[in-house]
Amino acid sequence: MAKADLHIHTLASDGHMRPADVVKQAIKQKLEIIAITDHDTLKGYRKAQETASKTDEIRLLPGIEITADFNGRECHLLAYCFDPDHSSIRQLTRDHYQSRLKRAQWIIDQLSQKGFDIDIEEVKAEAFRGNIGRPHIAEVLLNKGYVGSFKEAFIRYLSDQKLGPIYNEYYTHHKVIDTVKEAGGAVIIAHPGKLYTDRELQTLVVAGVDGIETIHPSHNYKTQKRIEQFADRHNLLITGGSDFHGGAEKYQKYFGIVTINTKYVYRLLRLTNKRKEMTV
Repeated sequence: MAKADLHIHTLASDGHMRPADVVKQAIKQKLEIIAITDHDTLKGYRKAQETASKTDEIRLLPGIEITADFNGRECHLLAYCFDPDHSSIRQLTRDHYQSRLKRAQWIIDQLSQKGFDIDIEEVKAEAFRGNIGRPHIAEVLLNKGYVGSFKEAFIRYLSDQKLGPIYNEYYTHHKVIDTVKEAGGAVIIAHPGKLYTDRELQTLVVAGVDGIETIHPSHNYKTQKRIEQFADRHNLLITGGSDFHGGAEKYQKYFGIVTINTKYVYRLLRLTNKRKEMTV
């Protein structure tokens, strides 16, 4: 079976491996097609493309994991095979970079009220000047001895339950979907698992998503089958991947193992090729 992994992160967001090294590792794992899907940025994809373009051993697709405002809470939408140089995509990544900075500063302010001495520059450094996320704030808390583990940082201070309603200036799910389609790409609901009710998934379908991530390390067999059945009922594309971050995270061991058959990728490509033809 020809294998693909359409969910991979790098140092450009909250991953721990350089994009070039991710490509090399994917080749070692005998993956035929991959997508770099860093959070709200294409910097990792562009760096990985420099390496992938020098070999015919692997195909790299444009990809990104976009954070969206879904009726007042965050949701993650994967986007694939769009024009990475399209003006609407460039604007989205610029806007979301600023949104992430503002959200991080808001979280830091909340922590400061509890007596923690951290600042945004420390978090930027932890993110290697890439897109900032809560994992980078957790690393700063850990490095400064405020917590004993990465997990403790989230349980005690950084979870949605502890922070409450989080400052959010992300595009709405409607705007994300429209933006990606305008650039000729496809939009996929990321790792739905236990995150959504069927009614919420149907809301995203009505909004225009093209598919749903069925195969993911957090999905057991029963969950995977339930999502596959949902995809069948709504004529959705199926995608999947390892959600690889390249560090000590629990999903690391699934790189090269949690994959999808490339036949599903070619269905995705057929859709996006037609979409690009219609937008020319």
